[in-house]
Amino acid sequence: MEKGGNLREIKSLLEKFTNAHGISGFEDDIRELLEKELEPYVDTMRRDCMGNLIALKKGEGPSIMLAAHMDEIGLMVRYIDDNGFLRFVGIGGWFDQTLLNQRVVLHGKKGSIPGVIGSKPPHVMKDEDRKKPVKLDDMFIDIGAKDREDAENLGIEIGTVASIDRNFVPLANGKVTSKAFDNRAGIVILIEVMKRLSKHKIEANVYAVGTVQEEVGLKGARTCAFGICPNVALALDTTIPGDHPGINKTDSSLELGKGPVVTVADASGRGLIAHPQVLKWLKETAAENDIPYQLGVGSGGTTDATSIHLTKEGIPTGTVSIATRYIHSPVEVLDTADIEACVSLIVKAIERVDKYFENC
Repeated sequence: MEKGGNLREIKSLLEKFTNAHGISGFEDDIRELLEKELEPYVDTMRRDCMGNLIALKKGEGPSIMLAAHMDEIGLMVRYIDDNGFLRFVGIGGWFDQTLLNQRVVLHGKKGSIPGVIGSKPPHVMKDEDRKKPVKLDDMFIDIGAKDREDAENLGIEIGTVASIDRNFVPLANGKVTSKAFDNRAGIVILIEVMKRLSKHKIEANVYAVGTVQEEVGLKGARTCAFGICPNVALALDTTIPGDHPGINKTDSSLELGKGPVVTVADASGRGLIAHPQVLKWLKETAAENDIPYQLGVGSGGTTDATSIHLTKEGIPTGTVSIATRYIHSPVEVLDTADIEACVSLIVKAIERVDKYFENC
């Protein structure tokens, strides 16, 4: 397929997966979509007890685990007041102000219900109100219910989850915006890698894994890595660029459109310090195939790689990410060309993984 065709397919998959909903612990719809997309390209597929989806393309050489988390950050109802308004907690890492006045979808017992996160109009705000940010604890969801009984009759209960109601939209110059690129971008990379690997024989055993509950503690990756115990692993995720107002290049030197990001270390080393052989493998593959890439060192968040590399006696692990603006908001932005370059890098790396890692 020509590069333009690849980018069209990438955009189509991004739209499908970001328009779908699946917050941490409730990834069922995303897993079903992923199963359908992966099925033609793998030999076996199963779900484990945690809900991870584990697909395998069999080979004779070393085993590699590609992990992309299926979950997005979301909300959960903690209280229904007498007037039918819903109080909630955040599931995953929200900056509270990004939630205010957003539309949401509540996934109730009787189906999906639209709602809005309401606030006091500026017309009736006092000066001191205008100066204070609104905290998540003070926010509420309005579904139009008459009272608590009406809300419950609509299918809402304590523990009902909600996700942001935002759809995928193309921007200029190959950029796109949506909720949940963190980490549906990784899911799309996973699908595209397996699709391209299916067209020729490879030596490696490739495990394509959609993990659960990454945003709330890297939980799914920990259990499935223990079960698979691969020779090498890569987490596929998103990361923070420094190419827009409000952030300095000294905080992040990464940019959209400059290729995938190979992580050297994240969370100031408290998360992952990438295995030297993994870095050598990825950097040499990129150089020999003229694939653009960036190196990333971060002080903030981490990925599934942190759980994976500490499994059993230790697993050589790295992270390959897509630079994504406004992560953990309803309006994340990335460049689809970076996804295409990331897919190319991982496919080429897997084709020569036996030169760097042994089957043991």
